[in-house]
Amino acid sequence: MRIAVVGAGLGGVAVAVGLHRAGHEVTLLERGAALREKGTGIAIMPNGLRALDALGLAEDVRGRHTKAFAGGLRDWRGRPLLVTDVIQAQQEIGAVVIVERAELHQALRAPLPADLVRTATPVDRLEIGDSEVAVISGGRAVAEADVVVAADGIAGELRAQLFPRHPGLRRTGRLDLRGMLPRPGDLTPDLLACQLVDRRSGAMFGLFPVGEDRLYWFTDTALRGAPPGPEEARGQMLSLMADWHPLVTRLIEDTPPSDIHVDPIAGLAEPLPSYVSGRVALLGDAAHGMPPDLGQGASQAFQDAAALTRHLTGAEPADAAERLLRYDAERRPSANRVMRGAFRQSRLTSRTGVTAWLRDALLRAIPSRLATRQLAALWHTE
Repeated sequence: MRIAVVGAGLGGVAVAVGLHRAGHEVTLLERGAALREKGTGIAIMPNGLRALDALGLAEDVRGRHTKAFAGGLRDWRGRPLLVTDVIQAQQEIGAVVIVERAELHQALRAPLPADLVRTATPVDRLEIGDSEVAVISGGRAVAEADVVVAADGIAGELRAQLFPRHPGLRRTGRLDLRGMLPRPGDLTPDLLACQLVDRRSGAMFGLFPVGEDRLYWFTDTALRGAPPGPEEARGQMLSLMADWHPLVTRLIEDTPPSDIHVDPIAGLAEPLPSYVSGRVALLGDAAHGMPPDLGQGASQAFQDAAALTRHLTGAEPADAAERLLRYDAERRPSANRVMRGAFRQSRLTSRTGVTAWLRDALLRAIPSRLATRQLAALWHTE
């Protein structure tokens, strides 16, 4: 079949490779001038790695496996709230891999022939017929396909065309800052792979190792007004977290503003009624955009890509609509559960006042063994 994939992010590239290897005639359309990913670190959960295995794309990623470490939630001064045994969780369910987003994108797109990619091609809309779909860019058809995969991201325009009554995105009222820098030599293992939460402000700071010598950090704080630029946001964060564990302000200070990424956190206002409309399928954030609190965004996109590839393998144009419905039936219930869970987690970690004090007291009372089982269950998301 002729398949057009709109959007060359991580999920779009993964599904394009999978469908190409399945024997389909694939065209990957990207609005940017080149295939590249911006950003810092990204977590791939065990379910995401299993999906990459199914696509034949996990070998390079697994080679970047981060050594197991202690983890959990701590208060703003670094005192334990919820301790998890990540080593045990990984033995039960599988590894979590933290990689640099740009390196991951490069590894995933490597098997895709360059002549299948069209850059600088923003897609305006789709003209959907009974037997094919025309992909429109700049007022003209740039591709005609038996199936279109819309992987154009959380702010993509194709979802609104397919589901005009859906309310679209909803901001959570939170701001995300992310940065990467060389790992300090004196960083103690107990602070790796942990998240610090502040019941006074509802702010959160997390950090994870990337390979042997780099560190990825991120924050989540209340957003008031328009999102600030990196330098202003960095200054605001240093002021807000001045009395946190000294490592927090040190890492933020050591990261140049040019290496800090700032985004208002958003997700779909409500789950979509379907991930499919006729011969068009939504994938990744376009289908189930969610807050980053569970670290499942990329992994869910990879599960979409693996499922879509499997359901379309061996399909003919006449089979397309029915095969896509199978994809929707498999992925929508699971991914929507994860999306709802991410919103719940966002509300939990951003609590303030009495409810946050109660949250912290309850977290301290949870035995490490039970917390580890809960972590393993979260990673087992399918």
